[in-house]
Amino acid sequence: MSSEYVETVDGVLQITIATPGNGTSLDFTGVNAGSAALRDLDPGIGAILLRGTGGNFCAGGDVRGFAAAEDRGAHIRGLATHLHEFVRLLDAAPVPVVAAVHGWAAGAGMSLVLAADIALGGPKTKLRPAYPGIGLSPDGGMSWTLPRVVGVGRAQEILLTDAVLSADEAVRIGILSRLVPDEEVYNEAIRLARTLAAGPRSAYATIKSLLLNSRTASLSDQLDSETEAIAASANSPAGREGVDAFVEKRRPNFS
Repeated sequence: MSSEYVETVDGVLQITIATPGNGTSLDFTGVNAGSAALRDLDPGIGAILLRGTGGNFCAGGDVRGFAAAEDRGAHIRGLATHLHEFVRLLDAAPVPVVAAVHGWAAGAGMSLVLAADIALGGPKTKLRPAYPGIGLSPDGGMSWTLPRVVGVGRAQEILLTDAVLSADEAVRIGILSRLVPDEEVYNEAIRLARTLAAGPRSAYATIKSLLLNSRTASLSDQLDSETEAIAASANSPAGREGVDAFVEKRRPNFS
């Protein structure tokens, strides 16, 4: 699969969510192409990479487009519906989601950073909710993901003050996973995604499923789920290969 917005290389589904031609605002051609690919995920895909191809990861929604709409509410409702389908599909994906966050991640761009499993940034990366600055409330799941990452009190402050977060602060509070040199953000992110794609895919799928279920499970129920999952993993090809490789003091081959 290859297009301007969606490309599969070495087991990684790469989705472009913002482009220079769109002023690095959220590009719904890319979002919808990404949703189509995720809806019918190729079994050969072992990781997903979100990227922007301009000067920013994603500068947020197309505010000029909002202003030009005859019915702004209906226009934004339609955009949010498409974005939320994409976020739901990312959340349900059985493979790791990596974000290459260079430059700004504002508004929906910040929401998509929060939707990733692992987000890499550079020293110049900045994040901002951006919604209050134009008199709007969040979308893209930010009101749900942000308090779960940083805590309710910190999320309230970030959202209500429309805080600009530096790269260091974003790492400290857990929004970005780590920093690499600015010019290496994409290269390191695709390297990581390829490494994950070559890893124990069944284990990753189980980890993501356990984390998904933990949102509503009690500790006791989660322990039961972990018991069943690790027992099943032990008899899976990946589990058998991983344990055998450890005992034989060699690198596992999960392919």
